[in-house]
Amino acid sequence: MTRDTLGGGTDGGTIRVLIADDQMMVREGFSVLLGAMPDIEVVGEAVNGREAVDQVRELAPDVVLMDIRMPEMNGIEATREIVAADGAAKVLVLTTFDLDEYVYQALRAGASGFLLKDA
Repeated sequence: MTRDTLGGGTDGGTIRVLIADDQMMVREGFSVLLGAMPDIEVVGEAVNGREAVDQVRELAPDVVLMDIRMPEMNGIEATREIVAADGAAKVLVLTTFDLDEYVYQALRAGASGFLLKDA
């Protein structure tokens, strides 16, 4: 992740990241990995899409790492709401499912990028 590609940290400071994934181990793993980087701050974690949408409003992250399959509201729907409501937060969709349809849906919903979790 860089400020240029993700649009965060425009003041020269840190890139503020929200992690949205229904699996605790995944959230914690990304949090530890990203938290070790000097120019990235993990500002929150969400366990479902609805919580991610709410936390984007509350925490104003620069980047949201968004899982696709989550309870209550999936990552595609959450991405659509986040982009429509704010537009400032960049959404990077992460998933274990290597399906073209997910890529198309995520990008149509406004995601800035799409990566497999094992990338």
